[in-house]
Amino acid sequence: MSDSTLKQKTAKGLLWGGIGSGGMQLLNLAFGIILSRILSPGDYGVVGALTVFSAVATIFSESGFTLAIVNRKTVTDTDYSSVFWFNLAVGAFFYIALFFLAAPIARFYRTPDMVPLARFLFLSFFIGALGTAPSGNLLRNLKIKQRSQCLLAAVAVSGITGVGFALAGYGYWGIAVQTVLYSLTYNILLWRAAKWCPSLTFSMDSIRSMLPFSVKQMAVALFTHFNNNFFAVLLGRFYGMIKTGYYTQGNKWTTMGSSILSSMIYSVGQPVMRQTTDDPERLRRVFRKMLAFVSFFSFPAMFGLCIISREFIVIAVTDKWLPAVAVMQILCIGSAFLPITTLYGNLFNSINRPSIYMWNTIAIGTIQTALAIVTYRFGLNTMLTAYIIANIAWLLVWQYFAWRTIGLRLRDVLTDTLPYMTIAAAVMAIACLAASPVSNILLSLLIKVTVAASLYLLTMKISGSAILNETIAYLKKKNK
Repeated sequence: MSDSTLKQKTAKGLLWGGIGSGGMQLLNLAFGIILSRILSPGDYGVVGALTVFSAVATIFSESGFTLAIVNRKTVTDTDYSSVFWFNLAVGAFFYIALFFLAAPIARFYRTPDMVPLARFLFLSFFIGALGTAPSGNLLRNLKIKQRSQCLLAAVAVSGITGVGFALAGYGYWGIAVQTVLYSLTYNILLWRAAKWCPSLTFSMDSIRSMLPFSVKQMAVALFTHFNNNFFAVLLGRFYGMIKTGYYTQGNKWTTMGSSILSSMIYSVGQPVMRQTTDDPERLRRVFRKMLAFVSFFSFPAMFGLCIISREFIVIAVTDKWLPAVAVMQILCIGSAFLPITTLYGNLFNSINRPSIYMWNTIAIGTIQTALAIVTYRFGLNTMLTAYIIANIAWLLVWQYFAWRTIGLRLRDVLTDTLPYMTIAAAVMAIACLAASPVSNILLSLLIKVTVAASLYLLTMKISGSAILNETIAYLKKKNK
């Protein structure tokens, strides 16, 4: 594939990945605001505590085969069908296991009402296991537009239904119904978009050939999930559901922001870099272009969300959620760097070095867990700060392996990231100063957003940012 064709496919994939993920987050934002106004912190805490177990089962059910399909040089119908039947069996096994574990889980959290809720909520990961093969099909063929349309439709249908249940007085069941219906709708639409049906064939040889790669992806997902949800488990056990609800709320809004870029990179990063692995120089160019793109958007977006977190929480979900502000601010700083970590992971997967991705994730996960155990007695904010600092510092380790494998220099990485990070931090500081004399919360929000966005874009324009110019040129071309 030529550079121009690859660039065009990458741009289209990033655009539709952004539309899909951004639209999904906006819909989740709207539904989340409505649900947060109706439901209590305790409602969110109950569902948040159960989501930890459901997410672990999801990882085992998917078993890393989505990216294994993407990374495979050639994929046959037997491969797709074997993955489908394997995931179906694993998903069924874990659902049955968690069905009977629902009562012990409820006793652990000292919340007997959890039992029927857990058994219903756990259906989401079983349904999700059925979509691994068609999802891998769409990602492999860079059909990001179709995948994004499935996401948006599923979020809309499930969100409207979940809000309806909450308004009818069903409490946390509204969130549970939303979660299960999202999984069901999304997977039905995925199958339609992929235009694929499983055959009755199953090849254990096909599964074995993908296992070395998929097992490493599963290990990465498990450690990532453990790190992301360790706080919810710890808080739920020792501090109760209300404080867990505050953490879940702050984490939810932050994740919505950072996942837009991470989803875009996930959708196109590995498939695109996989096509350049035979040419190290070309691979470095592709990686650096994506790194600059990520930095251009991620730093201003997440630093911006950090400075408006108080206004956002009060306006969107009322001041009953104010304790979530500090959590959100700390997580926003760390989340600005998460898409870069995602990009490094895509790089190592694309060059068929998933072991580097796996062991780095395990190492940083172990360090963060140890830090959490040591610092949790000093309070949630201290624990989160230590977690974030460790994650940012570990980027140097990711970079070391990138240098060893493809010759990517630290100097080039800093050239592609530091200007955007520095300028974003500076304009956010100026925006905060501009809004500091204002007491009206709506006016404060407006000033911060206007000053920060205007200054950042103006600075990028004056400095001749290639990413800004290419983005504008591409959007103009699409409009024509």
